[in-house]
Amino acid sequence: MQQPGSPRARLGWCLYDWANSAFATIVLAGILPVYFVRIVPETGAVLPFVDHTLRASVLWSYSVSLSMFLVAVAAPYVGALGDRSGRHFELWAGFCLLGSLATCLLALTGHGDYFLAAGLFVLGNWAFAAGNIFTNAYLPALSGDRDIDRLSAYGFGLGYIGGGIALLLAVLLIYYPEAVGLTGRAAGTRVGFVLAGLWWAGFGLLSFYLMRGSLRLPPVRAVPHGWFRYARLFAELKSYPDLLFFLVAFLIYNDGIQTIITVSAVFAKDVLGLSTGTVLGCFLMVQFVAMPGSLLFGAIAERMGTKRAIVLSLLVFMGITVYAFFINSALEFWIMGFAVALVLGGSQTASRSLFGSMVPRGKYAEFFGFYTLSHKFSSIMGPFLFALIADATGSERTSILVLNLLFLVGISLLTKVDISRGRSRARVTRET
Repeated sequence: MQQPGSPRARLGWCLYDWANSAFATIVLAGILPVYFVRIVPETGAVLPFVDHTLRASVLWSYSVSLSMFLVAVAAPYVGALGDRSGRHFELWAGFCLLGSLATCLLALTGHGDYFLAAGLFVLGNWAFAAGNIFTNAYLPALSGDRDIDRLSAYGFGLGYIGGGIALLLAVLLIYYPEAVGLTGRAAGTRVGFVLAGLWWAGFGLLSFYLMRGSLRLPPVRAVPHGWFRYARLFAELKSYPDLLFFLVAFLIYNDGIQTIITVSAVFAKDVLGLSTGTVLGCFLMVQFVAMPGSLLFGAIAERMGTKRAIVLSLLVFMGITVYAFFINSALEFWIMGFAVALVLGGSQTASRSLFGSMVPRGKYAEFFGFYTLSHKFSSIMGPFLFALIADATGSERTSILVLNLLFLVGISLLTKVDISRGRSRARVTRET
């Protein structure tokens, strides 16, 4: 039986979720999208070398998709590099500092600097996701065989609290800039980016300090790397049918979850006509409710099984999409946000822990690189499909309702996963 890491190392691992969640809340979800719209001229962003302009929302969507595409392309090489060298910890710290630097540099952007802002966002989001390959890879190594659900829940829960506090501080900088000697909300916004970068780097370094001297993931023998290695890995997954079925299920149902997260602000602004303050306030509420929601689902997973907990969260998401089809007011949007907060953390933590429990020993970074690859490919295609349906039907409400198909297919595939068999297969497999 694999022994868990020390309490100090486990605390350090959870603290990294606290650290990088500032990027998730301030840059990915809450503040940068709104700031990006303001620095793009009303006439649109002018593309170089071609006579064409893009609306701010379109350029932002392309930037998100590009960053996810680059992560998907790089994930096989990042995971392979970690496994071949055994320097998972050093690579993890490097991505943390790179992402933090890109985030801080967003403070240098202003009106008309939309390509600079987009480029820094792409770099920061790439480093954010690449670092999470190693965050996820250390989960089964630190948790032991029986505590993976709880440790995963603690990590996500602490991340939601840290991200929520960072977002709250950034919002206060925007709305009360004079309190810290700033002039105007634009200056407060730019300082908020510096806050996010320093928060990520500072707490990230504290996280690594607490984990120093803890167990290291062992290097594995040299094998073909990059996409050749992942083609081989995909073929190898046939020997782990339960892990393969879960990975495909995750790819599909995560499409629906990530699309809801990605389009929620646009839906609130364009369809419901809500104010920026209302949207940011709802994001803050989601952050703080998601923390107990994550812990709740960790307890549910221990009691009723991780797979059943995931299915329960997907059923709730299906109800949310139906509810979203009918809402019209700010109050109804807040109710929807509260429901999302309750199951968002639970679905993420349970999915991560379930996958980690079925990963063969000695291949954590490699297999979690594949997990990240699946996660990021769904982040590319989901928003694209949402936009395609909205464009064809003229209704974002219809697009949200159609997401139920992804949840239904995901649930159907999950029923084919035998968790006990998958975990037993992982325990008996040894690196040859």
